[in-house]
Amino acid sequence: MENNPSSSRTDRKTIERNRRNQMKALYSQLNSLVPHQSSREPVLSLPDQLDEAASYIKRLQTNLERMKEKKDNLMGTERKNYASMSSCNGTTTGLRSPQIEIRETGSTLEVVLITGLDGQFMFNETIRVLHEEGAEIINASFSVVEDTVFHTIHSKVGDSAPSNGAARISQRLNQFVQDDNAL
Repeated sequence: MENNPSSSRTDRKTIERNRRNQMKALYSQLNSLVPHQSSREPVLSLPDQLDEAASYIKRLQTNLERMKEKKDNLMGTERKNYASMSSCNGTTTGLRSPQIEIRETGSTLEVVLITGLDGQFMFNETIRVLHEEGAEIINASFSVVEDTVFHTIHSKVGDSAPSNGAARISQRLNQFVQDDNAL
């Protein structure tokens, strides 16, 4: 039976038919995943369907990159990108080692955080630490001078804060800023 040429031809035809059917099913599945403008459009040829799928994938990739960029900007992680950016004179723009000053007056705590334009994350983390330690935020403001941002936070360390709360807050904030400067 192995020497019969018509048998091997039939086997090849069957194999080819199965391959075409599998490809047709895969094309159909791909086409079903691509959104279409309207149901009244004429049925596209196979090459047009593949072009449409490729274009759709490229649009998705572009949107994904744009959303990642937006997320990074919102999360304050653009700080890493600033290190590679430089101005005409060779100095980095917007990147500045954060500094913190903490003043305690009775039950009030004034926190002055000085960062670069990339320091929104530092401000958010400072607020988070104050909340975790039971401090009540009275006022928070900022001002921008060139590429430096001055954040001022006034808070009240009350009964809800653990004993020696102001000292603990100062320690945690200073440690946080030191850790960030080490990066």
